[in-house]
Amino acid sequence: QVAESGGGLVQPGGSLRLSCATSGFTFGLFAMTWYRQVPEKERELVARITSTGETTIYLDSMKDRTTISRDNDKDAAYLQMNNLKPEDSAMYVCNARRGGVDYWGHGTQVTVSS
Repeated sequence: QVAESGGGLVQPGGSLRLSCATSGFTFGLFAMTWYRQVPEKERELVARITSTGETTIYLDSMKDRTTISRDNDKDAAYLQMNNLKPEDSAMYVCNARRGGVDYWGHGTQVTVSS
């Protein structure tokens, strides 16, 4: 299972920390990715972290404002987002991937608005 939390309504310039709790698989073997989805637009990869945490990649528009991390002892991943903008509003979805195996959460809504 994959379950996201931490979304909500935030003013422009604000911050949010999203959490992705997992269970039922060996978390430390899976790369973790945050995607975001807006209706009628393609899903975007926001950030990815490898299973060991050694390598991260970010969406260009967010790389200076976002940090992905993971805690392999807690089987959880996190997404810290700062200086949020209205265009960051989306459903943020967590994915765990290893080879051809994928686990998806249902997402947590982030709305950036004054």
